[in-house]
Amino acid sequence: MLATQILFGTEIKEDEMIRGIKLASIPVRNQDVSLKFYTEKLGFKVLTDQPFSEKQRWIELGIPGAESRLVLFTPDGHEDRIGDFQPMTFWCDDVFATTKTLKAKGVDFAKDPQTETWGTFAIFKDADGNQFVLSSR
Repeated sequence: MLATQILFGTEIKEDEMIRGIKLASIPVRNQDVSLKFYTEKLGFKVLTDQPFSEKQRWIELGIPGAESRLVLFTPDGHEDRIGDFQPMTFWCDDVFATTKTLKAKGVDFAKDPQTETWGTFAIFKDADGNQFVLSSR
């Protein structure tokens, strides 16, 4: 049974609220090259790979153990986002160990792991030069 709560004097049912992030899109130049990177180097799993348009396929990837999904897809008019810092953070249990493992698989890091008061992080690049934060949980 879904819970109901009172928020600012209004009754809110859980099924009427946002429940999470389903998809996050990663802009890419070449879907085949990117698919190889994300599956072979990062270990993500293909959940969907089907035609979408004349220019692109709809490719959904899953991170083992995670509910959220990533899409290797660039919306028309957003090609300028490719190769830039992406507003997305991946997490792992041990940033230093994961960085070492990913480097051994050929993943390039823009910033090696460092520890701050709020946690440990590194920044890695994908096949298109997109940069992502890898952080401790």
